[in-house]
Amino acid sequence: MSEPITTQRILEHVQRLGEQHPPLALASVDREVHDPAAVAARYGHVIDYLARVELEVDRNVLELLVLLPDVSEVDRMFYADVWQPQEIQHGLILDRLQQDLGRPAATPELEVSAKMKVMGALAHFSAIQDIARLLYYLTGASTERQAVLAYNIIHDGMTGLGETAIAETIIAPIRRQEPGHFAFYRMSATQLVQSGALRPWQLYLARVLRERTYNLVGVNGHDRYRAQMGGVVTALGFDADLDRYAREVGRIEAQLLWAHERGMAFPPYVLAALRESIDLYRERGFD
Repeated sequence: MSEPITTQRILEHVQRLGEQHPPLALASVDREVHDPAAVAARYGHVIDYLARVELEVDRNVLELLVLLPDVSEVDRMFYADVWQPQEIQHGLILDRLQQDLGRPAATPELEVSAKMKVMGALAHFSAIQDIARLLYYLTGASTERQAVLAYNIIHDGMTGLGETAIAETIIAPIRRQEPGHFAFYRMSATQLVQSGALRPWQLYLARVLRERTYNLVGVNGHDRYRAQMGGVVTALGFDADLDRYAREVGRIEAQLLWAHERGMAFPPYVLAALRESIDLYRERGFD
């Protein structure tokens, strides 16, 4: 039997992340690029997308302050002491890389949306805030899983191109930090659901909200970014087996939110979002 997930166990995980994985320094990166044109042609748009998403971490923190006005100390420690410092450095390093490739700097969106502010107003009710916490954990798990899968492909691709410096001093260190983030979200969501803190109506509302508001990483509800994500999925080859990719991305919420639906390997809205993003990319391109 696996060890039960407790708040103390999650706290210890966050403390280990902070101790073992300090934010990456730009000075630690070897910026040698053998063939900038080849790297830009194959991965330029992908790096642009990832740099923007990583640099939007400051807006993500503002959204958390809106959604979780009574944030727990463990959550605060994770996003303030571990996640934000690590992610912002990922973004700065990737943004410098794309500029080295002759591409323009990323343009992150840093303003909290009106919809998020409305949700934040409701989150002052403790029962609603508990639902918001679960959705925050599920979104984080989905996002980090997408990131890990992307960096795996990019690392192998850069190695294949002979771009060892990019692969080993940029992509590999970033990739090492993402699984710890995913583990935090997975453990936190699992602990919240299995503790019985959420009543049946809260789980039902969480399912409804998740189904209606699910977005792939970095989309933020915009068709432009949705099309760009379709380009990322295509460039990395995930479109060749979307069911498998959807299963990887949606497994945690399938287990926690949809366990009553037997045989559901992933929620249908994950696959629907992927198909929509790819269709938009084929229709309008990356830009």
